[in-house]
Amino acid sequence: MSEFTTPTHYVAPVETESIAVDAVKVGEKPTNLWRDAWSDLRRRPLFWFSVALATLFVAMALFPTLFTQTPPNLDCQLANSNGEPTAGHPLGFTFQGCDIYARIVWGSQTSLSVGLLATFVSSVLGLFMGALAGYYGGWIDSVLSRIGDIFFAVPYILAAVVVMTVFRDIRSIPVLAVAIGGFAWASTARVVRAEILRVRQADFVMASESLGLSRFKTLLRHVIPNAIAPLLVVTTLSLAGSIVAEATLSFLGVGLGSDVMSWGLDISQAQNSLRVAPMALIYPSIALTLAVLAFVTLGELIRDAIDPKARARR
Repeated sequence: MSEFTTPTHYVAPVETESIAVDAVKVGEKPTNLWRDAWSDLRRRPLFWFSVALATLFVAMALFPTLFTQTPPNLDCQLANSNGEPTAGHPLGFTFQGCDIYARIVWGSQTSLSVGLLATFVSSVLGLFMGALAGYYGGWIDSVLSRIGDIFFAVPYILAAVVVMTVFRDIRSIPVLAVAIGGFAWASTARVVRAEILRVRQADFVMASESLGLSRFKTLLRHVIPNAIAPLLVVTTLSLAGSIVAEATLSFLGVGLGSDVMSWGLDISQAQNSLRVAPMALIYPSIALTLAVLAFVTLGELIRDAIDPKARARR
C-alpha cells in the first residue's frame, strides 16, 4: 500500500500596508466648480487688487459723505474757476468753480447706479431668452435667436441715444438703465444659450424628466443653476460696459442732464478748458478708467478661475 503525501501550497506574503488604492480620505471636502475657482482666485494678488478697487467705488457710491463733506454743486464759486488745489479741495476746481474731488465722489453714485440697473436688465433678459432658446430648441430657438440677432446688430449705445432723445423730458436713472440694458442683452443671451445646450445633455437632466418633473421645472431647478457660471462672468463685464455707456451718453449730452453729477458730463465740460486747466478733464477720466478696469479685471479673473483648462495652463 503506497503512501500519499499532501502537497504543501506556498502563499506569497502580501504587504497590505503599502496598498492604498481603495483608501478614502474622509477628512477632505468634496470639490466642485466654485470651490476650485475660489481656491484659485484667492492666491492671485490681482484679484484682491481689483476687489479692493471695486469696493472703493461701491463705498463712494453708497456713502459719499464719508469721503467728502463738500457739496458738488451748491458750493460753486466763479472766483475759484479752474483754481489750483487748496486745503479741503485736493484736486482743484472746475471751470464753474466746483470742487473736482467732490464731483468725482458723487459722480460714482450715478455711474454705478446706471451700470447696476442696466446690467440687471440685460442679464435678466439675456438669461430668459437664452435659456428658453437653448433648452426647448426647435421653432422657439429659431424665433428667439433671430430676435437676438436683430438686437445684436444694433449698437446699444446708438439705440440708447435715440431712446434718450425721444424721452428727453423724463430723463432719469431707470430710463437710462432700460435704454442701455434693453438693447445690450443679445450677447448675454448667446452665452447663456450655448451653456444651456451643453448642460441639457447631462444625465441629471434626463433623470429629472424621467421622474416626472416638467421640462420648465427641470429648466429652473437643474439646468439654469448648473449653467449660471458663464453668466456671472458676462455680468461683471457688462457692468463695466454699462458704466462706459453712461459716461458716453453724458459726454454726448443725451444723458441725465447737467444737474446730475456724472464723470462723462464733467469730461465733456472740461474739454473746452483743456489747454488752460487739463487736470479738470484728467481726474474724472482717471476715475472712469479705474472703475472700468476694476470690473473688467474682476470678470477676466473669474472667467479664468471657472475654466479648468485655463487653470491648467498656468
